[in-house]
Amino acid sequence: MENPAHLSRDTLEATYLRVRAATAALCEPLSPEDHVAQSMPDASPAKWHLAHTTWFFETFLLCPHLEGYSAAVPEYAVLFNSYYQGVGPQFHRPHRGLLTRPTVAEVRAYRERVDAAMRRLFASAPDALFRELAPRIELGLHHEEQHQELIVTDLLHLFSRNPLDPVYRPLPPRAAGTVTRDPASRTTGGGFGPVFPSAVTEVGASGPGFFFDNEAPKHKTYSGAFQLSRRLVTAGEYRDFIDDGGYTRPDLWLSDGWAAVRAGAWTAPLYWRKDEGGWTMMTLAGRRPVDPDEPVCHVSHYEADAFARWAGARLPREDEWERAARELKVTPEGGTFLESARFHPAPAPTLRDGALSQMLGDVWEWTASAYLPYPGFQPLPGALGEYNGKFMSGQMVLRGGSCATPRRHIRPSYRNFFPPAPAGSSRASASPATPPDPHPERPAKHRSSPGMTPHVARQDVLRRPVPAPE
Repeated sequence: MENPAHLSRDTLEATYLRVRAATAALCEPLSPEDHVAQSMPDASPAKWHLAHTTWFFETFLLCPHLEGYSAAVPEYAVLFNSYYQGVGPQFHRPHRGLLTRPTVAEVRAYRERVDAAMRRLFASAPDALFRELAPRIELGLHHEEQHQELIVTDLLHLFSRNPLDPVYRPLPPRAAGTVTRDPASRTTGGGFGPVFPSAVTEVGASGPGFFFDNEAPKHKTYSGAFQLSRRLVTAGEYRDFIDDGGYTRPDLWLSDGWAAVRAGAWTAPLYWRKDEGGWTMMTLAGRRPVDPDEPVCHVSHYEADAFARWAGARLPREDEWERAARELKVTPEGGTFLESARFHPAPAPTLRDGALSQMLGDVWEWTASAYLPYPGFQPLPGALGEYNGKFMSGQMVLRGGSCATPRRHIRPSYRNFFPPAPAGSSRASASPATPPDPHPERPAKHRSSPGMTPHVARQDVLRRPVPAPE
């Protein structure tokens, strides 16, 4: 997974403390009741996220490697194990919201106990042992960063179920975007980026630095000529799709997608609602009017695919997306990440000639690629090998990160995955005068990143390739 030589003891300990503090800070605005509620089976309470990420360090580092350490509460091994069959049984995920005990205060004390023990491990581990453990500690930190995103997105779904439309944090000011739209065209006003000619290129991760096992090994792929839109599809452009009957035209949809539209009564993205004054959407800053210049988010793979077909385009394959990101040397600059505290995507910034905006951050981007192992894929040994590989069935790949992703966590080779639309998903869009549930359940996302507990509403959109000129 990585070369441990770059992980100095002091640097890794400082990163550990920073990541753990960031998780706690996300929960500071929450009441005890907010910590415990579970809004749907595929979401988890904030308290559970706080405890599970702590259990990870206790189970995979402290119990086996810190002399004299014993588990804080043996029963936590069941309560806070997510899906590691090789470790032992797990508490039934849809019932996590029933766990009123341990209390929030007891979970915080559990975190403090484990953090103190981890500091002892950093101080006392012999050099040879530390070199062995460093990659596992780094994995635990990236695992926790995934759960930071899960806390945010699970909380949004929880608050969306409340008719009070609660505010987690006000939306901070943003710089003015430069989105332009051509009402006469179905393509994005930003146009398309450079042509990537037909070529055999390498994708995947290798070398020093952290990456998950599902990003490796680096391997060659062939792609025909293609272009990507210069910016993400906006809410205004997606509203044009709705107004043109996008949810009523079976010719735009994959067969399973059309079945999901009919079964779930889909008429708009998750969290959108049509009130008397127009479309509104639920955000962590409360309910607000849909901003036509912001990237559209909270759409399933089926919706992204249908929009692309309506626009005369298609979704990119994941290797095309990664090739573009690498060849254009995209960076997080200009993207919106967890650290911004916006928890909502922003309009595209000013574009340089030949640039693609927001390739990293703001919203996860659906691809046309099924989530499958790369040629030569090898999972980690032992129980940690369950982290990614066993989910390589029935899911689609997303790329790029979101406004809830920690900035250091994302990279061009990162592979997220999620079902195109989970079974049983449903939603409705209505004004207050027509009350089919305006906050229906809809499981709409996989794990904040590979291997996490499924939850809802990742900020999912698309970037559209078109054939290059002949």
